[in-house]
Amino acid sequence: MEGELQRRLGRSLRAIREAAGLSQEAFAERLGVHRTYVGGLERGERNLTLQTVERFAATLGVDPLTLLSGDLAEVATRTRSAPQ
Repeated sequence: MEGELQRRLGRSLRAIREAAGLSQEAFAERLGVHRTYVGGLERGERNLTLQTVERFAATLGVDPLTLLSGDLAEVATRTRSAPQ
C-alpha cells in the first residue's frame, strides 16, 4: 500500500515521543526540526530521505530499521534503553 512506510515511521516517532513524555514542540527541538514537521511526520504525510531517517535514529538512539518497522513494542523497548 502506498505510503505505508511513512505511516509506520510516523507511528514509531509518536511512540518514542510519547514514551519520553515530550510534546511535539520539545521533540521537534530535539530532532532539530519545526513542530509542524513533526506533526506531519506522525500523521505519515511527509516523505523523508534515508539520510534523515538515519539522522533521526542516531539522535533518538534507535536503529533506523526499528523506526521503519512500525513495531511499537520494539520501539518502546529500544526507547526505554536509549540515552535521554
